Amino acid sequence: MKIDVFPHVLPRRYFDRMLAVAPPGMALQKRMAGIPVLVDLEQRLRVMDRYDGYMQVLTLASPPIEVVGAPSVTPDLARMANDGMAEIVAKHPDRFPGFVASLPMNNPDAALKEIDRAIDGLGATGVQMFSNVAGHPLDAPQYQPLFDAMAARDLPIWLHPARPAIADYLGEPRSKYDLWWAFGWPYETSLAMGRLVFSGLFDRHPRIKIITHHMGAMAPYFEGRLAGGLDQLGTRSDDPEDLQALSRLERRPLEYFRLFYGDTALFGAHHAMECGLAFFGADRILFGTDMPFDPEKGPGFIRDTIAAMERMRASDEDRAKIYEGNARRLLRLRLA
Repeated sequence: MKIDVFPHVLPRRYFDRMLAVAPPGMALQKRMAGIPVLVDLEQRLRVMDRYDGYMQVLTLASPPIEVVGAPSVTPDLARMANDGMAEIVAKHPDRFPGFVASLPMNNPDAALKEIDRAIDGLGATGVQMFSNVAGHPLDAPQYQPLFDAMAARDLPIWLHPARPAIADYLGEPRSKYDLWWAFGWPYETSLAMGRLVFSGLFDRHPRIKIITHHMGAMAPYFEGRLAGGLDQLGTRSDDPEDLQALSRLERRPLEYFRLFYGDTALFGAHHAMECGLAFFGADRILFGTDMPFDPEKGPGFIRDTIAAMERMRASDEDRAKIYEGNARRLLRLRLA
């Protein structure tokens, strides 16, 4: 069995409402509208039928709800999205064993209530957060109760990158050539991971589960910088906060980065998958594809990720954990 924990969907009623209330020219709106399988459930099922034993735990596609509307609007959007995903799961439980709840992060009080409603009432397997909340860092005090709530429930947080096409250089209106996405999104994920590490999150909640999209982004490849570099935090700058942050941690920064989880959504790059496996270990990697954002708008990333899984240097036992075992355990999935 192959349980994809990071495919994306836009339930039809939510999609229509999102387009109706979103500001003009919202980032990624054009990308979303050009991928029919995001909203067409029957077409999605036909794509899934191509791969034996393939199932999906649904997550909401970008853009983040908090950039779609004001805090007065986003709670209703989140409810609509979660209700829509729950309906898909209820209709096809053999194809979709669960879904990940979305939150109105620009309204933390409402987000806390939606955690309870989505998990207790709808059966969500966890929640999705983006790497920043409309430009605000996840380690800001107003979001701490959300992490506390998920730690108490012992269910995962899915961490998805978010970064608009902001300019890379002075004098330019925007980032060029999609580099804000190709390089900017992994940076955003890595930055959010680092901020959560230095906030002391893992000292407060050693067992908290955060699944980072795209195999922990930059962290596995830059292990050396996270080790020898961050061990020297505060000794190479005049900012007293740096040294204080390091002294507050109970362990080396690198050790906390290993406490995240990663998915296999690397678009078929088996060598990068091996790097992530060496960094996190097989118990902290889950099968994920980022479907349907491949050039074929559906099947490509599933096919390429499975091929990379088979090509990756790993034991059959480790592959079984990544394909399904870890998802069953972490998400508490009830499957035959």
